[in-house]
Amino acid sequence: MYTAKGHMDREHMLRQYVPLVRRLAHHMIAKLPPNIELDDLIQVGMIGLSEALTRYEVAQGVQFETFATQRIRGAMIDELREGDWMSRGSRKSQKEIERAVQRLEQKLGRSPLESEIAIELEMTLPDYQELLGKVRGTQLVYLEDMNGGADDGAGFLDRHVADETADPVNLLRDHRLRASLVEAIKTLPDREQYIMSMYYENDMNLKEIAAVLEITESRVCQLHSQSIARLRAKMRSH
Repeated sequence: MYTAKGHMDREHMLRQYVPLVRRLAHHMIAKLPPNIELDDLIQVGMIGLSEALTRYEVAQGVQFETFATQRIRGAMIDELREGDWMSRGSRKSQKEIERAVQRLEQKLGRSPLESEIAIELEMTLPDYQELLGKVRGTQLVYLEDMNGGADDGAGFLDRHVADETADPVNLLRDHRLRASLVEAIKTLPDREQYIMSMYYENDMNLKEIAAVLEITESRVCQLHSQSIARLRAKMRSH
């Protein structure tokens, strides 16, 4: 990975870490609306990789792959933020679904059925399922929600940073929060529990989960979005 003069071989490193860029892009695209192009994320990620090669210093005491991952993710997130990929309407719809779930849980004393959520939202079941596909539930927990919440216009990507120490996944390591999340997941319908386990614990993408459950990828997306709404409603109460 170094030249005869001891300098990092950029071309070799770029080729070596292309799979990392693609892996990060595939993982991120699964959480984004369908209008986001995978190739665009990969292209931006390659720019992030190039910047990582320029800025990396062995003396920093961090492995290059860790350093590059932060730079690549950061570049992708910055690009998405500039494009304002999630509309105000989508953010509002997300919160409306969560509130409907929360109201029904309080009223019924159990997790509501999909059809019951649709009725609560005064929608037909097909329309509700279509909305789930458009919203594409993403993050399990937003810390702003735990502290009283942000208004509906708050940018989703502003809750995500490339700094690994502030990543929402790492923040979930807080013991009490993790314990509450585990209990919340146990209350999900069985199929939604399976989806959450495969997606977050086994790092499977939507296509792989669809093959295991023998349903369409779009249906997995709908159920994943619904699971996120259920969990966020419960965690907001926490």
